[in-house]
Amino acid sequence: MFIETETTPNPSTLKFLPGQAVMPSGTRDFASPEDAEVSPLANALFETGEVTGVFFGSDFVSVTAAPGVDWSSLKPQVVLILLDHFVSQAPLFTGGDASGFSVPADEDEDMGDDPADADIVSQIKDLLETRIRPAVAGDGGDIRYRGFRGGVVYLTMQGACAGCPSSTATLKQGIEGLLKHYVPEVSEVRAA
Repeated sequence: MFIETETTPNPSTLKFLPGQAVMPSGTRDFASPEDAEVSPLANALFETGEVTGVFFGSDFVSVTAAPGVDWSSLKPQVVLILLDHFVSQAPLFTGGDASGFSVPADEDEDMGDDPADADIVSQIKDLLETRIRPAVAGDGGDIRYRGFRGGVVYLTMQGACAGCPSSTATLKQGIEGLLKHYVPEVSEVRAA
């Protein structure tokens, strides 16, 4: 088995591609060792003591190194952990139940959109799913819709995109421009 590695716009995060599916559907973001307790793979990555974030995408794993960590020493450790996991075909989540494959409820809740905005919200979600999400996944991350109020779209960046120095520019110049172009009711995009 060969695991490819790609850089991301976030210098603290590398994207690892094992050449097979990681998540059968959805994504999963682990921002702390406590979050990672449900996944033996994420837990093993945090146990290096040099990892501050793990993100599972459809066919990749993004790993964020702690400030000051040199990727030249951490990368071989991460590759070894990933190889051990995928070669052994170990379960991604403890208990092997499907609940591990969904986003935790507190991460998937939106802000309670106004039913009168249903058509606008549908357009926004469609653009996020078809145009924005694939681009963000290409950079080792994901984007979550949180809500739409008074012309403002609230989004959360995950994986390599969370904490990335260019995430504000991505939200404001890229995503906001696209949404404003296709959905005139959108006046602004904010991180949630």
